[in-house]
Amino acid sequence: MVQQYQSPVRVYKHPFELIMAAYVRRFPNCPLIPIFVDSEVVKEEHSDDGATVFIERRCKVEADAPRLFKRMAGVDYLYFIHKNTLDRRERALHIEVVNETFSNRVIVHEICNYRVHPENEEWTCFEQTASLDIKSFFGFENAAEKLAMKQYANSIKKGKEIIEYYLKELEDEGVTHVPRWSPPQAPPPTARLQLPLTSAPANAIPVPTAEETPSASPTDLPAGSPDDKLDADYIRRYLGDLTPLQESCLIRLRQWLQETHKGKIPKDQHVLRFLRARDFNLEKAREILCQSLTWRKQHQVDFLLDSWERPQLLHDYYTGGWHHHDRGGYLSEQDRVLSINEEGLRRCEENTRVFGRPISCWTCLVDLEGLNMRHLWRPGVKALLRIIEVVEANYPETLGCLLILRAPRVFPVLWTLVSPFIDENTRKKFLVYAANDYQGPGGLVDYIDREVIPDFLGGDCLCEIPEGGMVPKSLYRTAETLESEELRLWTDTIYKTASVFKGAPHELLIEISEPSSVITWDFDVCKGDVIFNIYHSRRAPQPPKRDVQGAHGSIVSPATNNMQLIDRSWILGQDYSMVETALTCKEGESVQGSHVTRWPGFYILQWRFHCSPACSTSSLPRVDDVLASLQVSSHKCKVMFYTEVLGSKDFRGSMTSLESSHSGFSQLSAATTTSSQSQSSSTVSR
Repeated sequence: MVQQYQSPVRVYKHPFELIMAAYVRRFPNCPLIPIFVDSEVVKEEHSDDGATVFIERRCKVEADAPRLFKRMAGVDYLYFIHKNTLDRRERALHIEVVNETFSNRVIVHEICNYRVHPENEEWTCFEQTASLDIKSFFGFENAAEKLAMKQYANSIKKGKEIIEYYLKELEDEGVTHVPRWSPPQAPPPTARLQLPLTSAPANAIPVPTAEETPSASPTDLPAGSPDDKLDADYIRRYLGDLTPLQESCLIRLRQWLQETHKGKIPKDQHVLRFLRARDFNLEKAREILCQSLTWRKQHQVDFLLDSWERPQLLHDYYTGGWHHHDRGGYLSEQDRVLSINEEGLRRCEENTRVFGRPISCWTCLVDLEGLNMRHLWRPGVKALLRIIEVVEANYPETLGCLLILRAPRVFPVLWTLVSPFIDENTRKKFLVYAANDYQGPGGLVDYIDREVIPDFLGGDCLCEIPEGGMVPKSLYRTAETLESEELRLWTDTIYKTASVFKGAPHELLIEISEPSSVITWDFDVCKGDVIFNIYHSRRAPQPPKRDVQGAHGSIVSPATNNMQLIDRSWILGQDYSMVETALTCKEGESVQGSHVTRWPGFYILQWRFHCSPACSTSSLPRVDDVLASLQVSSHKCKVMFYTEVLGSKDFRGSMTSLESSHSGFSQLSAATTTSSQSQSSSTVSR
């Protein structure tokens, strides 16, 4: 495979002639590039008027490779041919480099150009292109390619330093100006302009030659329109510090778009995001960028912010919005939708101008207080996955960090569902805090200044982010649909329902083979009060039986879901044991929790009828007790529940008891797993 390199344009804010005076001092060798051992002139030609000078050099370069590699190749030095053409009249230097060593196995071709800046004749532009094609190399083609590209990248980074070093050397010698070339005025017949071939003495005016080991970096505007090129200073100012090869990928992808894409060309910041999302693999980045451009055109996304008006429904019920910026200058928000991503891109550009450095992503705060299993209904999860898919495909690398706050115990269930659809690089940016962990070390203050943290999250900023609310079903469902949905709710969701009678608890069996597995649950107490217990037994209970006659003597409908597993002959503490403290749950409560198993065996989740203490201690019923018993007809309770078993690797951190609705885990990122580690290892990905 041919490896290609295209530099941005590097701008030297010095006249062309002075740059050439510095450039010529690189020969015959350069102490700043130790591997550049020596060079000799093999050919030299001058035009009659001295305006054009051609010099061909044979350069000797030490092979910076492992000793074994040198032995196999049979060489200690590599030789390159440099052909340099200086045009003093046009103020341009053209350099062409090819390899002499291994020329039948490896093809190296490099072109460099120095020329006057098209908008300022006192400045000089430099740019270069190069290609490497290893056809065969003793069976080590891949290794040789990586070695060559690494060495080439190092030499590129040195290039600007070298010119600046010799400019400083000239300045120290008192040379700060070199006059431009002008045609000779009737020179004597014997006169002939000679080109100095070695470092010039003080105050002498050296004449340029050629570029050896390429010394490039990027800027803007040699020949052609200024929009065709990228400037090195512009890249640093608006795009950040990139390696030479990353700069090359950006420029080549941008040039490819200009040559082939019909329609609006995305901004450089946006193109760079796609490259970063694919680790600067040019082909992969090109593929997803093209798909995204098609998507944007199809859905008219470029006009979204100017044409789309937020419906009244969102004004009334949507929660979230933009809020200030974090410590890195990155924007901070509390929810994301398509329009927010577009607004985010615009705000990034504004912040880049304000802060004077590249701002390309935002920090997202997600407050999950109140999340429970009822929110994980199938259409909602499908919508969330679709949002993730669209954002990953069309807004890559816009997320700097996602801070999930007040995550309930049900969060690992949601994470298990959605994490496989999130790119690995993006998953590393998720930081999860349970309960109030975000207020301690490693929390929000590590990412956002306290004075701009919203007050409801413990900060000092009075935040005007709308609280939103639950959208009434009447706004998107007819009365008939609502009635049928109410009937389907009990049978068409991931929830199951159960009836709990006085003397006839409902029990659920879970078999655990791997210790430290995590049993998670979420249930709503729809009617009556219940007591929730978890038991463990090493014995397998008998096949579950239905209780068809409650202790109160009435016959239960065969359709009622009520299972009993614990045999009446079992003795607590002998045949089975309680592993959590009993939890009393009132009617209307929603309960989430988890239990880390200590032993393999059989775990039994039990919902038991709960009667008030007054009923159990007095033989004479009170009026309130009678009314309560009427509300719970026939001493019947009803629960709607969901359970799931997660492997320990999918549910990190320590768990608390049933009496807490929050777990103790505070980080779900690859870098942090417990709150005690969060301060030292939490980082913002930029």
